[in-house]
Amino acid sequence: MPTPRNPLSRRAFGGAAVGAVTATALGAGAPVAQAAEREFRASPGRTSKRPNILFILGDDLGWADLSSYGSPHIRTPHLDRLARQGVRFTDAYSGSATCSPTRFSLYTGRFPGRTEGGLAEPIADRSAGLEPTHPTLASLLREAGYATALIGKWHCGHLPDYSPTRSGWDEFFGNFGGALEYYSKLGGSGDYDLYEGDAPYKDLRYYTRILTERAAEYVTRGHERPWLLNLNFTTPHWPWIADGDEEASAEIVRRIKAGDRGALWHRDGGSIEKYKEMVEDLDRSIGAVLGALKRSGQERDTLVFFASDNGGERFSYNWPLAGDKGSLQEGGIRVPSLLRWPARIDGGQVSRLPVFTPDWTATLLELGGARPHPAYPLDGTSLAGHLLRGEEIGERDLFWRVRGERALRRGDWKYYRGKSGRDQLFHLARDPREQADRAPYEQELLAELRTAWERTDAGLLPYGSRGESGAGSREPLQAG
Repeated sequence: MPTPRNPLSRRAFGGAAVGAVTATALGAGAPVAQAAEREFRASPGRTSKRPNILFILGDDLGWADLSSYGSPHIRTPHLDRLARQGVRFTDAYSGSATCSPTRFSLYTGRFPGRTEGGLAEPIADRSAGLEPTHPTLASLLREAGYATALIGKWHCGHLPDYSPTRSGWDEFFGNFGGALEYYSKLGGSGDYDLYEGDAPYKDLRYYTRILTERAAEYVTRGHERPWLLNLNFTTPHWPWIADGDEEASAEIVRRIKAGDRGALWHRDGGSIEKYKEMVEDLDRSIGAVLGALKRSGQERDTLVFFASDNGGERFSYNWPLAGDKGSLQEGGIRVPSLLRWPARIDGGQVSRLPVFTPDWTATLLELGGARPHPAYPLDGTSLAGHLLRGEEIGERDLFWRVRGERALRRGDWKYYRGKSGRDQLFHLARDPREQADRAPYEQELLAELRTAWERTDAGLLPYGSRGESGAGSREPLQAG
């Protein structure tokens, strides 16, 4: 295995991160980005070259886990600064309620149920993945002249059949599976899971630190073409191990090697304070990457997007939303989302437009001058005209389907059927916590939205295809 380059100590990392972005004094519990925000308004007339794209995903981060979204105890000054410099979205959603289906929706711009691999919720074995023949955000942008790289969590299939380098990314450095132990890089089955390209890469330092170094190195290269970097952190996904927790790491590694397939779930560990430590470390890491981007002179012409891949888990803070990861209630799919592009979009803005993951695929393709493949039509709507020229986005349906649940949002209304099998209807502007079921009083609207959901569902692959194999279970094998 190759050995690590440019090691960065925890002390050096802290200094780099602090130097990259000036921390903001935060009042306890204050949603720091909201005080000076104004409703989103485009600034037409500006021009720029095609942007570099830095698309950052956190893993299992809850909707209100950032200070700028109202966390009462977690401090995220770097992401809050990103929010102040761009647009904060209050009604942004992931493409699904768990990791790999959302990644399918981002990479393909389509509902996860369009592909066999997307039926896994999430992928938990080696039977499913993103077919290399399917066009992706990376392959289409590469055809349009972009350099492409993915650093971090892939979770769209394993070697030898599936890999980012088979799906349009020029470079890959990261892990294939849904979770890994942060120091040893062992997955739940005990396999080592840190790769450069398709070859194992040995580095036993804390994973978030390694990804931060790699991303900072990528954005500061002398790029001759516009570039796309998908930066997919595993933080703050379980196991609950922060930088410096070697003892907890060693215990989980011991259990993995002893055959405990549920060791990574860390059901007997973690705490609110440990989760806080991990999220704040993610914030510092992103601050370091953004600082490197600024020093490179590319900040103005780089579109930076940050979101979570799905709703929060166990220790996250989702208030006032109900539900969490795995559910199609708001807490399982509504995610913090921030966008900054200094050349074209003013900062200090908030958007309440309902958007979801496939929209960002369509948007980035348009901004990058790439055309979707006609045989694989997108399910998302490009927001480019709205963001740059103020064009209206008409009323449309946002659709979700997971095993045992269904949901559709149209305007402020949400149709939801959970595992109880009962159809419910919520007005999200008045009731974001989904407690006041309006179904008995809005029967005509309920029927209309249910029909719309069923019409879309009829065009998707049914559950039971090969890609679903073993992956829908909530057993410890799952790592999403």
